Amino acid sequence: MKSNELGRLLGDFQLLLILFIAFRVILLIGYEPFLLEGNERGVGVGGDRQYHYALASLADEGQYPFRDWWSEFPPVWFLTTTGVYTLLGENVNFNSWSMVLGAIMILSEVGVLIMIRKIGTRLHSEVTGTALAWIYALMAAPAVFMWWNFDSLVTFFFLLGIWLLLIQKDMRSATMIALGALTKFVPFLIFGAALRFLKPQRTIRYISVAVGLFVLAYLPLFAINSDLTLVSLTAQFGKPSYQTVWAIIDGNHTTGNFGEIETHFLADGVNETTGDSNPSRVPSILRFGLAAAVGLFVFLRTRRMDEIGMVAFIGITLLIFYLQSQGWSPQWLTQILPLLLLVYPTRNAVLVAVMLSILAFVEYPLILIRSADIPLELGSLIYLPWVLVVVLRTSLLLGICVAFYRKLRQSPNPELAIK
Repeated sequence: MKSNELGRLLGDFQLLLILFIAFRVILLIGYEPFLLEGNERGVGVGGDRQYHYALASLADEGQYPFRDWWSEFPPVWFLTTTGVYTLLGENVNFNSWSMVLGAIMILSEVGVLIMIRKIGTRLHSEVTGTALAWIYALMAAPAVFMWWNFDSLVTFFFLLGIWLLLIQKDMRSATMIALGALTKFVPFLIFGAALRFLKPQRTIRYISVAVGLFVLAYLPLFAINSDLTLVSLTAQFGKPSYQTVWAIIDGNHTTGNFGEIETHFLADGVNETTGDSNPSRVPSILRFGLAAAVGLFVFLRTRRMDEIGMVAFIGITLLIFYLQSQGWSPQWLTQILPLLLLVYPTRNAVLVAVMLSILAFVEYPLILIRSADIPLELGSLIYLPWVLVVVLRTSLLLGICVAFYRKLRQSPNPELAIK
């Protein structure tokens, strides 16, 4: 009887949702974000909220994103932050603005949790789907990153797009992927899976809708200010290397943050954010070419043409992209961890997720922020620990790539065949 009661308790997804939401709401209230003498305090300490607030508050001077200053991201995020800032009117301050943004992130995290359960149930079983939801709910990294940045929103659109594609709601899926790409470009990586797993006519329609919506969203922005809008499409690709093995090779020991707010008013201001960073010793075209070759190899060798195979293919595509990238940001784990758990709902996968999370926080904030008074350079006290973290993280991501590839080499499950 007690075993049955425990099973019913853990299988009650509504109860999990209540606990999940309550935990985050209590954190937001108990550690309310505010500024003290210009420094952020509360739940978002260590993240980018203060920087995003400084840009949103330019609305006080009648200056808005894409018209008066460039954004390093596609339009969804800074239009949201500026919109919230403007709608709050006379009541706006860092506290109220951050609380509203925090509420939006809680909603996006709830969406991620629901998608993990739905996709996990479809790929494996209802018990496994619910178990994965519990595991995700107990993971610390997503619960921290949601206050630091906005990748939870990207992850929600990404997973929702994957779910809708699995249930053959292609146009809705393409719309969600377009919204995700208008927040950050990453969801467009699903196109590789569409090319490999869908029939040509379905693939063409799917990609056309997603790209078409993306282009339509950018047209009015280009009409307002083409120079500043163009920067939002290219800024991320022009940054020097940071927090990767490529950064170690180049001798760059900084994070990927952009420069002063003032640089956002000039179309070429993004060039001023590079500071004293060293140029890349490994040309970006070589990195991309190597990644493309590996991707083509995986594309041609994929055997598992079922829904688990599709999710694994999306996962390995994401990892190949991140590994070739000149930089790394810890919040990218918000997309990696769900895909890892959905493809491998196992104890070992959970342990890998925990190790990646620990490494992420050892690097930032422990090394890059808490030890900021020690120069991060060859021979310094923290240089070797930082290099070790980067190498270990890269090795784990490579290991996940190998695991995804092995999954793609398995025989498909007829019950999960792509229709």
